[in-house]
Amino acid sequence: MTRILADLPDEDIKWLDQLAAEQGKSRAAVLREAVEAYRADGPASGNTDWLEAGFGLWAKYGFTEDGMEYQNRLRDEWVREWDPEYDPAKHGPLTDEKDAAA
Repeated sequence: MTRILADLPDEDIKWLDQLAAEQGKSRAAVLREAVEAYRADGPASGNTDWLEAGFGLWAKYGFTEDGMEYQNRLRDEWVREWDPEYDPAKHGPLTDEKDAAA
């Protein structure tokens, strides 16, 4: 096992010492367990719990609009007469009110 030197704020050292005393472990053991837990749950571990937690979030809060339709509707707010995708029937004329709201 390799030893390391790490600089931590005094408050963190006090907290680690208290936690280690409560668990009957050394400070190093607590740090080893923390690193092990971080590696097991971190992004590099392939853990996709975050994906499951976010899937269906819109429906959970009552949104029924399709995500792509919502995104396109928001983007349409920024289309102006000089943009290639401008359609007067869809976007209306360029007005001071439209620019003031943006």
